[in-house]
Amino acid sequence: MKLYNTMSKKKEEFVPLEKGRVKMYVCGPTVYNFIHIGNARPMIVFDTARRYFEYKGYDVNFVSNFTDVDDKIIKKAIEEGVTADEISKRYIEECKKDMEGMNVKPATTHPLATEEIGGMIELIQTLIDKGFAYEKNGTVYYRTRKFEDYGKLSHKNLDDLRSGNRSLLVTGEDEKEDPLDFVLWKPKKEGEPAWESPWGEGRPGWHIECSEMSKKYLGEQIDIHAGGEDLIFPHHENEIAQSEAANGKEFAKYWLHNGFLNIDNRKMSKSLGNFFTVREISGKYDLQVLRFFMLSAHYRSPLNFSAELMEAAKSGLDRIVTAAENLRFLLKNAQAEDMNESEKDAFAKTREYVENFEKAMDDDLNTADAVAAVFELVKYANTTADGESSREYLQGILDVLVKLTDVLGIIVEKKEELLDADIEALIAERQAARKEKNFAKADEIRNELLERGIILKDTREGVQWKRA
Repeated sequence: MKLYNTMSKKKEEFVPLEKGRVKMYVCGPTVYNFIHIGNARPMIVFDTARRYFEYKGYDVNFVSNFTDVDDKIIKKAIEEGVTADEISKRYIEECKKDMEGMNVKPATTHPLATEEIGGMIELIQTLIDKGFAYEKNGTVYYRTRKFEDYGKLSHKNLDDLRSGNRSLLVTGEDEKEDPLDFVLWKPKKEGEPAWESPWGEGRPGWHIECSEMSKKYLGEQIDIHAGGEDLIFPHHENEIAQSEAANGKEFAKYWLHNGFLNIDNRKMSKSLGNFFTVREISGKYDLQVLRFFMLSAHYRSPLNFSAELMEAAKSGLDRIVTAAENLRFLLKNAQAEDMNESEKDAFAKTREYVENFEKAMDDDLNTADAVAAVFELVKYANTTADGESSREYLQGILDVLVKLTDVLGIIVEKKEELLDADIEALIAERQAARKEKNFAKADEIRNELLERGIILKDTREGVQWKRA
């Protein structure tokens, strides 16, 4: 199996640090709002990578954090007049709902930055003791030039950064020994959450969080560190500098980064009005469609999101689900139990599609080609399975299809369709819950209907609904 390593800029054979085990860290979201579809891409592609490692028999320790202390969280809390803790807890729960909708498996561990402050303080102290960090008026900075390999991941040169006047922090320039030094600990500001430290009350810088959480839950060396390509510099570059300076060994063997997501060929931004949350998308499509769409391109390629491409993804997913349903229908009515000789030969040919699937995934997780192999299997199933087929043959092909789609995180079981009367009854129950101000119950019913393919729209005239 080969993976493209951002560090070496080439595909490398994957060899784990420990036989049969994979230690993988993926940077998670900062939880100050609903996650957007840009956040969804690394969640989906690296969940698929994890699933493929498990398919190949690896024991995967998969860690993905929640950044629950950050300027954006504090800003949102001030706007709403609540605590930062309340904001982060709320949006962690919302994020988990969206992840479940996208069939992203929960991580082995989902650490929260605020629960790991003690370890971060120890790590910062180690960097100070080793001469890689220094304190000025309650702020602790990292001596970027002290780390000789700085820039090895992003392939940036420190002198070029300096001459281009590119600084890693815009405040406190006069206190720094070098404008390129970055913050490990920042002093408390009025109204902000803060923790006790040897340098006074304050909170950690963003970069130190992941270095500490990765070390605590995976050890000083890991197999794979992954995230969006926007994190290569400065976040991942700074993580390397911190972790390798503190631990004296290579931090991660393989660095994987997914490409950007564009909307109608333009960068996603609120100012352009083309900013979509996963929750908004779930109002129009089953989130399985979003997942399938994300896997239709190679994870390192830029991906363009548009209504047309989502419709194409929906049609493609429907083809796969329908083929699985057809096999289940034929199974219920199959007369013969065991495969005959011609069926055995036909079933043996399914190995070819499995091999094509594995070949694609072994080549730097090429999900686009893996999906193509699944479509070939679907076509083969549709042309060879019929009312005369044996139960063993039908079950065999269905098992192969389910096994491959499970690696992709695609569910090929149609949700049982609700009758109109059942939908109306659930809507009435939701309205009653809203009247009683039981908004948690109302949201639960809405989500349940959404999972069953029913989309609600609240209007002045009442609740309108339609099937997705």
